[in-house]
Parts: sequence; C-alpha cells; structure tokens
Amino acid sequence: MRSERLEKALQDGAWVLPGGRIGVWRPRAGDDLSILPKDRVTVLTGFRPDHDWFAAQGYSMEPSPPYAGALVCLPRARDHARALLAEAAASVVPGGPVAVDGQKTDGIESVLKELRALVPLGEALSKAHGKLAVFPAGPQLAGWAARETRIEGGFLTRPGVFSADGPDRGSALLAGLLPAKLGPKVVDLGAGWGYLSRAVLAREGVKRLDLVEAERDALDCARANISDPRAQFHWADATRFRPEHLAETVVTNPPFHSGRDADPALGLAFIAAARGMLAPDGALWLVANRHLPYDAALTAAFLAVEEIGGDSAFRVIRATRPRRRP
Repeated sequence: MRSERLEKALQDGAWVLPGGRIGVWRPRAGDDLSILPKDRVTVLTGFRPDHDWFAAQGYSMEPSPPYAGALVCLPRARDHARALLAEAAASVVPGGPVAVDGQKTDGIESVLKELRALVPLGEALSKAHGKLAVFPAGPQLAGWAARETRIEGGFLTRPGVFSADGPDRGSALLAGLLPAKLGPKVVDLGAGWGYLSRAVLAREGVKRLDLVEAERDALDCARANISDPRAQFHWADATRFRPEHLAETVVTNPPFHSGRDADPALGLAFIAAARGMLAPDGALWLVANRHLPYDAALTAAFLAVEEIGGDSAFRVIRATRPRRRP
C-alpha cells in the first residue's frame, strides 16, 4: 500500500526527489521501496527485525546525515511520530523535501493537521487507505524532538518505547510473583526499558542476566536504568536470540500486537524461543493476556505448565522442564 502512494507521489510531482542521499525513517519489513533509487537510500530504523530485513535487501543502514530529502513512515504512537518527524526535519538540508506517509488507521490525518499549523505542508495525496504529504525541512518541528522522561521508580523512558508512561500492568504482576531465588543464568526476553530486569536482579542467586530487546531505544533506556555488572544487553530479535549458555530461567511479557491487530503468533514465537534457550531443568515465567491462545503451545513445549496468579485481564504462568526437540 505504501508503494502505491510513493509511486503516485513521484509520478504526479507531489514529491520531487532531490539529488543526494534519501533518509527513510521506520519502514516496516516487507515495505516495497523499489521506486526509490536504492544506491541513494539509507534506511533508519531501531527495530531489529525491520533493520535485518532491509539490510538483507542490500540497503545502506548506517546513518549519514545530512540528507538531501527524507521519507518518514508514520508509526502509530503519536509522540513517536512527532519525534521521528522532528529528527528527519533536523537531518535534512534546510528546505529539502520531507515526505510523511501513513495509513489512516495509524493517525496520518491528525498528524497532517498538526503539521499544517507548523510548516508549509503540500497538498496531501490520498491512496490505498493512507495519505502522503511533503514539507520543507527546517527548525519548525524542534519542539517535537524526542525527550527522555523519568517515571515511577526512577526509570528512564523515551517516546515510542512500550509502556513509556509507567510499568505495564502485566509486568508488574509478573515481577511480584517471581520467587525469592532464581537460577544463576536468567534471560529477560523482550526486556523493554528494564522493569522486569530490575526485579530479577533483586532476587538471590542471579549471576548473569541477558536483556534481549528488539527496539534499540528501549534497550538504550535499559542500559541507563540498570548499571548492575551482571546485566548483559543484546539488541536482537528475541525470537532468534540464543544465549552463550543455556539459562535456568527465562522471564517474559511478550508483545501480542502487530500494528493495530492482535497477533498471537508473536507470543507463540517467544514461547518457542524460550524453550530453546532453557536448560533441561529450566523454567519459563510468562505473563499474558487471558484471551491469548497460548495453552497448546505451552503444553507442547514444556512438560509442566501451571498458572500461579494474575488478575481479571492477565495470568502469570510458570512452565518447567522444556521438551527437547526431536
């Protein structure tokens, strides 16, 4: 859908590509950017699966500002969208074209309305349930730049990271139900900005904690929030990560949305990954929304599965003795 708008914008002259490098902020894996000259495109994303996908397609992934122009692929979160637009406007040569593209379901219309009050925005092109518009780079969006925030517990967060305004309810439940003592090697799968990891490090017996997080901004926050030398930080796709040594414990509050839609496959992939990185006597501690269909996957991956707590919306599960794959 994005490719249709890009092609029409270039054909109609709504977006005129300048000479020089083009920065493309936050495209998603599978987005077709072939209408753009690949040899002049730099893809800029902090989400590891998307990064790896575009790197495999041969795109340059190393930041190299200033850019002659930019394309911002709008994310859903409003503060994150603003921060990306401010970053792009500051990274393009003054007056260079900055295109913003997004689906209507991702809030493109409200973002364009806000932009019109701040910059000379061109006429929006509508196609394939989304819109694209262009404005000249300049300092007008400096007030939208990403700003770090201190929240409850002294944690540092940034726009765009999961649960940026406070601890997630599910993670808080899981943290409160972890045992007083854990095994020496622990993995926090999808560690975010470090809330669960801090709870893990407060338990007895932990000698090493691997924090695995696909969102680079979130992992940078975790680095700031956790200074314990036992912590090791990994910018990685949690579903593909493998620790140096099998772990005694994996803790996780896996994501269950892809865009606006619930996607249980994400949580199922986390369960499969956890099974593969646990020692034979290891345990998975997982919190999940009650409506998610994880039971069959858990019983297929572990010999013992028990619900140990939760509330009306979430349940905390302890799964032990991972089944070995044939």
